Amino acid sequence: MATVELKMPKMGESVHEATIIRWLKNEGDAIQADESVLEIATDKVDSEVPSTAAGTLVKRLFNEGDVVQVGTAIAIIETGGGSAEVKTTQASAPAPVATPVATPAAVNAPAPAESTSISSNSNRFYSPLVKNIAQTEGISQPELDNIQGTGAEGRVTKKDILAFVDAKKSGKVSPVPAVQTHPSMQASAPAPSPSPATSMSGDVEIVEMDRMRKLIADHMVMSKQTSPHVTSYVEADVTNLVMWRDKVKKPFEKREGEKITFTPVFIEAVVKAIKDYPLINISVDGTKIIIKKNINIGMAAALPSGNLIVPVIKNADRLNLLGLTKSVNDLANRARGNKLQPDEIQGGTFTVTNVGSFGNVMGTPIINQPQVAILAVGAIRKKPAVIETPQGDAIAIRHMMFLSLSYDHRVVDGSLGGSFLRRIADYLEQFDGTRDI
Repeated sequence: MATVELKMPKMGESVHEATIIRWLKNEGDAIQADESVLEIATDKVDSEVPSTAAGTLVKRLFNEGDVVQVGTAIAIIETGGGSAEVKTTQASAPAPVATPVATPAAVNAPAPAESTSISSNSNRFYSPLVKNIAQTEGISQPELDNIQGTGAEGRVTKKDILAFVDAKKSGKVSPVPAVQTHPSMQASAPAPSPSPATSMSGDVEIVEMDRMRKLIADHMVMSKQTSPHVTSYVEADVTNLVMWRDKVKKPFEKREGEKITFTPVFIEAVVKAIKDYPLINISVDGTKIIIKKNINIGMAAALPSGNLIVPVIKNADRLNLLGLTKSVNDLANRARGNKLQPDEIQGGTFTVTNVGSFGNVMGTPIINQPQVAILAVGAIRKKPAVIETPQGDAIAIRHMMFLSLSYDHRVVDGSLGGSFLRRIADYLEQFDGTRDI
């Protein structure tokens, strides 16, 4: 009988390893070609790995929770007929299940009975994978905080913590003692406040967060701990824009076979404003400001599960309105169908989220780290407004909307944030209702 090695597929240019979340097939199970064998997770997406051949799963080479390099054999499949030779074939990159913006992958490996609790009061971010390794290996929080990270913004990677574990076991590093206080201070030090009790009375249902929700929670908390958030608001009269879309949407759909929404127009206005205020298109590395030359716009999209994903339009400043419309529709459709690739949800330099799609008039979005600002666009509503005419001021029914910008007050002050937001509103209000697309 011939055998085939099922290998860890390549999931994107920047993805070099994946965590095995769950085996869908047991040893001895029959497998059809292209049938899913296991679920994997990277720091970008979750996905299922299909079989490259029909046969029987004779050997699983890794356990759930193991981190495996791309191209490594993960299972042996015995096919019907042929001599007993091992063929090496790599699974094609599966259609991924999208996860939220650049949050590290979690590992579902069970923790040992006795483990060190990893909970830091510092602003340093640790991925769930690093936390699990620390707990398993008994690494204290002070030790973890003292590891020199080689990842983005000095984060501790899996390679860093495993190197520390090996050095610690070989006696090359000394344990880091917990911070001690002077005896005279210990008596007056307040006792730590207990965690608030969760009431379980009444008719309740306890549901464990799924992996994606845990990643979103970690990322949101990390962002709030990293950046002091400030939010500014403006109201914009987008009547010309609404009337233009009403005029072109049917001819556009007939010609292109797809709809045109307001989102590409919002992104176009953001791109123009970023060119006017390039210090919005930055990130922070310690005390250094990194100014991004590329304008890559993330667009937050809701998934059928209720979770969020942020696909990125790369080099949005190089696209005209038609190109932005095509990109927005393509990414949104593939996000809903769980067909985004890892490289399509990373590298964003600014994010736009449409809270108006939920009927909300405004929102206070959380910054998508390591970016420094995020725009929320509210619902467009008809409202009476005072307008200037040659005959004087008049009250008219206008299409109005709120725009809100949350920004990192470490590097974006009120003048820059407020001026940038006002400039976006100006571009929307001054939209040319006679333009073609």
